[in-house]
Amino acid sequence: MSFARSGLSSLFLLVGALSLPVQAAAPVKRARSAAKAGALAPGGYRWLEEGPLDGPIHLVISIDRQMAHVYSGDRLVGMASVSTGMAGHRTPTGDYPILQKNQWHRSNLYSNAPMPFMQRLTWDGIALHAGHNPGYPASHGCIRLPYAFAQKLFGMTSLGGLVTVTRDRLHPSLTIEQMAAADAVVKVAAPAPAKPVLDIDPIIFVPRVSRR
Repeated sequence: MSFARSGLSSLFLLVGALSLPVQAAAPVKRARSAAKAGALAPGGYRWLEEGPLDGPIHLVISIDRQMAHVYSGDRLVGMASVSTGMAGHRTPTGDYPILQKNQWHRSNLYSNAPMPFMQRLTWDGIALHAGHNPGYPASHGCIRLPYAFAQKLFGMTSLGGLVTVTRDRLHPSLTIEQMAAADAVVKVAAPAPAKPVLDIDPIIFVPRVSRR
């Protein structure tokens, strides 16, 4: 009888030992599932905070991830999938102040194509605007945003606001140097020269209701 009890105890210990790796792996599995759930489909977006924001708005575009992250001060408040410039029309990287905003902009070069919620970044044709968002680079240099995301972002930004375009993957928070650069750009953003026509994309946007 004592041998039987001893055998059962050993069996229970063995079963318990075998279950430990499964239990330990559970948090890792949950973390991976959460990360997967946080991914955005083409045309997708997410706002992490609602209501008034107390810091300067800084938009970071990752060409590598085809993603935009919106910061208020040093807090991430929103993200969206984007479509940047295709081969032969690559979106240039760098830090850009918002030079001009036009809610209902239309192309003067491409059959009067609508470019809603346009925010100009350069005077030679690069801008943010609502547009078709297939999940890969497909524009003629502009940065296409999901329609509803572009609409809300348009109301959050100001002339001189900083937009960073990078080939790197997006980072979770801003560095001190970036915050200082954002303040400097806002201060030096001069009145826009009354010059060229925006070279925007000829493809008609596809409104969406609602990848790092």
